[in-house]
Amino acid sequence: MLHVGIDLGGTNIAVGIVNEQNEIIGKGNLKTAKSGTAEDTVKDMAAAVQLALDNTGITIDEIADIGIAAPGSVDPETGIIAYANNIPFKNTPVCAMLQEALGKPCYIENDANAAAYGELLAGAGQGAANFVMITLGTGVGGGVIIDGKIYGGFNHAGAELGHMIIVKDGEPCTCGGKGCFEAYGSATALIRQTQRAMDKHPESIMWELSKEKGVSGRTAFDAMRAGDPVAKQVVEEYIDYLACGVTSLVNIFQPQFVAVGGGICNEGETLLAPLREKVAAGDYNKDAQKRTVICKAALGNDAGIIGAAGLYRLY
Repeated sequence: MLHVGIDLGGTNIAVGIVNEQNEIIGKGNLKTAKSGTAEDTVKDMAAAVQLALDNTGITIDEIADIGIAAPGSVDPETGIIAYANNIPFKNTPVCAMLQEALGKPCYIENDANAAAYGELLAGAGQGAANFVMITLGTGVGGGVIIDGKIYGGFNHAGAELGHMIIVKDGEPCTCGGKGCFEAYGSATALIRQTQRAMDKHPESIMWELSKEKGVSGRTAFDAMRAGDPVAKQVVEEYIDYLACGVTSLVNIFQPQFVAVGGGICNEGETLLAPLREKVAAGDYNKDAQKRTVICKAALGNDAGIIGAAGLYRLY
């Protein structure tokens, strides 16, 4: 049988038809409506599923179940999304609604957790029982896999990796706290750090590189490669903050792998090599023969789809 994975985002509803080998054999994509009710959003999800089926030449009868990777506060046991800030869900029984629309069993997980599970099934975490993924984007997201299962805590709100404190009374975070990992390790944080350095150093190459498209997560890395010492300092300080968070995750969970995803991971070894060195120095288990491997996430935007499609294995 085949399985459907839905990656529900504030901008797009991405759907994949996934086989038993965790391979996506067809896709459909629709824009997420910026206005409307929860019922409208569920109708759009059903329409995106039908689009993926039509694109693949598969009927709904060949589908065993549907999994949803959703933002916000998600309860996999009840199928309810308690709250999602960019989508009109508030204590909404999304699984029951989609099951009624499509006539198939539905499963749901937080999108970051589902992406981590997707990497476990078919990406950087294959073969691991204990695995952590972090995603460096607008914020710092991620998921924790323990003994092959998604860890969410007793209330399904655990593993908010971006909101552990790494600097007491530090930078303000969007969550309302201060000093969160997200406020220092996200792409947003790197852009802010880059802009501050540029403001202090009008001679920096970063000004020239940012003329056309503005400051991005690549600006400091590109300028560093061009020989800019100011950019080099920005990159080194950013990786220091990143290593602080990742070292804590390693010391808490001692996973087989930590996979780094998000746009910044495309820097490859320029990012990962110094990150590994710094984390290895701070790893409490540094003298053990078995050490956590830090690697790049493998599935990109497909991770959530594959993880969602595989949720039937867990629930």
